Amino acid sequence: VQLQACGGGLVQAGGSLRLSCVHSGTIFSIRTVAWYRQAPGKQRELVADIAMTKHTNYADSVKGRFTISRDNVKKTVYLQMNNLKPEDTAVYYCTLPYDNLWGQGTLVTVSS
Repeated sequence: VQLQACGGGLVQAGGSLRLSCVHSGTIFSIRTVAWYRQAPGKQRELVADIAMTKHTNYADSVKGRFTISRDNVKKTVYLQMNNLKPEDTAVYYCTLPYDNLWGQGTLVTVSS
């Protein structure tokens, strides 16, 4: 069972990216799914999560700029990132926290 993330890349400040993460197992629809990120020299931090009820939770630093969503049929979680800032530069990981299942990470680099 895996989580496969994609969508990272290099973007200028103010730009947008959309991350996707696909789950290969069968429990996706009944789990909270989350995006974390880890910047160089910093601890991994929660960016956003979405419950099976589709209730969402965001870090203060991304509220109003990022949107997390899910498609249970496709077993995919998305992170739409708008108005990106250089401080958003990090490796972004998708996870099923209850199962401690993590994707491989995708690098987002925002240039100033």
